[in-house]
Amino acid sequence: MHPKKNHLAGLGVTSVGPLLEMMQFLVFASLLLYFGKDILVPLCFAALISFVLYPVCGWMEKHGLNRLMATLISMVLLMLLVGALLGLLTKQLIDFLKEWAVLQSKISHALSQVSQYAIDSLGISPEQQRHWLTQVSDQSLKSFLAILQTTLSFSAISMVMLILVPVYIVLILYYRHKWVTILYRVFPNEKKKNIRQILHLTIAAYYNFMKGMAVVYFIVGVLNSIGLLLLGVPHAILFGFIASILTFIPYIGIIVGALLPMTVAWATYDSIWYPIGIVGVFTFVQYLEANIIFPFAVSSRLKVNTLTVLIAIFIGSLIWGVAGMILFVPFAGILKLVADHNPKLKTLALALGENERDD
Repeated sequence: MHPKKNHLAGLGVTSVGPLLEMMQFLVFASLLLYFGKDILVPLCFAALISFVLYPVCGWMEKHGLNRLMATLISMVLLMLLVGALLGLLTKQLIDFLKEWAVLQSKISHALSQVSQYAIDSLGISPEQQRHWLTQVSDQSLKSFLAILQTTLSFSAISMVMLILVPVYIVLILYYRHKWVTILYRVFPNEKKKNIRQILHLTIAAYYNFMKGMAVVYFIVGVLNSIGLLLLGVPHAILFGFIASILTFIPYIGIIVGALLPMTVAWATYDSIWYPIGIVGVFTFVQYLEANIIFPFAVSSRLKVNTLTVLIAIFIGSLIWGVAGMILFVPFAGILKLVADHNPKLKTLALALGENERDD
């Protein structure tokens, strides 16, 4: 045998051809995912939610409801749950806005004290202050317009997804047997029993992923709220859970979530140490969320290791942005399930999984 081929065989690669085919497939799949994200992202979100609702639909069908009614009732229950959560946050926000007039007067008083301090201690005249404020406001306006444009674009996409995703969910659940039949035809060499088993395990993986995400947001919200309560910040629970939800947006979300409690704390206590304390609390919780809470809660439920979760988040952010950071983690879990049931992918299953040994 040729020495080079012998070396490749020692690494478990018997031919260069399959390796090149795999690389070509990965390149093609990446391009397809990137350029098809406008279609695939809402479909993937719909599939994720469908897998979560499937047990509910199955239970209602076993108790006499037809498939369409079970699907529609499941969707209504989901919308009621989401509406209840939004209503709770809205109520907290309304309570906060009732105190805004008092906070606004405190903010104006604090700004006047800062201005007077700049005149007395730093020798900065009111004209210089107005000049600097004008420059800062111009730059802030440009940044705000850029953020507003991005937000409006994102909101438009979100509105489209808000309409499409429920429709996709209903269609996926109602025609689920047809999709299974299509899978049988796409993979004719696989046994139907294996395909059904992988599907059931996939549904369980998505369901566990959603539970893991709920655990992450709940823990982060509780930790934020505890930190703000210890600092004595008003409406600590509201600000804590808003910041937890905004961690959905990488980097920017935690900054936006911290600005409001920082402003309220500064206006309430007339001290810079409270905003600094809030920055410290949110930074610490964000570190725990990114490096401990999220990888542990999600990876343990998907049966993949923490490194795989972090790589999936990174690749997902490159291809699909924020949506990819959410969706690519359960994708990795599904890939692990498929690899577990394919002897040819045993090495991949070992790489993705945790606490496994090559017997």
